[in-house]
Amino acid sequence: MSGTPEDIKPEQLAAGQEPRKVRVVIVDDHAIFRSGLKADLDSRIDVVGEAGTVEQAVSVISEVHPEVVLLDVHLPGGLGGGGREVIGASAPLRGSTSFLALSVSDAAEDVVAVIRAGARGYVTKTISGPEISDAVIRVADGDAVFSPRLAGFVLDAFGTSPAEIADDELDRLSARELEVMRLIARGYSYKEVAKELFISIKTVETHVSAVLRKLQLSSRHELTKWAAERRLL
Repeated sequence: MSGTPEDIKPEQLAAGQEPRKVRVVIVDDHAIFRSGLKADLDSRIDVVGEAGTVEQAVSVISEVHPEVVLLDVHLPGGLGGGGREVIGASAPLRGSTSFLALSVSDAAEDVVAVIRAGARGYVTKTISGPEISDAVIRVADGDAVFSPRLAGFVLDAFGTSPAEIADDELDRLSARELEVMRLIARGYSYKEVAKELFISIKTVETHVSAVLRKLQLSSRHELTKWAAERRLL
């Protein structure tokens, strides 16, 4: 899938510079899946390495130092730890490399295990090319990304004790803003929220901006934590 002109910032064009690309390693034991995924990623992403086993993954990651690793959870080789073992063996790079789990499994135990190991997100292989490209960019920017409903597993496993809900906080939000907030906090994309609530993506963006401003939050990650602490999901 090729990139679009919107991927390139005006200031980059003016300066004659190439737009920044996120350096990615794809780790999956099926070569044909790696090839298909590589073809689906858009022009914002530069695939700098591939691997099919735990050992290959650890070697490639340590050699090329990618920004993001797209990591299959159930991976052969190593000591049987699969994707978790790759993350653990790559601990020295954790400050500069983020891991996004990509799996056919949506089992709670798989999601929680790989997040405990240090992954920044978990998406299933039903995800589309544009969606996985956006997920990679978000993880590279420090966000946490989950397929819809999987975020609930993580919140259940890592959630803090219930906190008192401040009436004045909720009173700041309209009924529609509260609906949007809950879906965004659960990991839905703007497109999925728009489809769920029968509104436009632009309207979703407007509501999210209003929610973040009213709650004095700066990111989706902070919003998810805020909602989880108040058991609003």
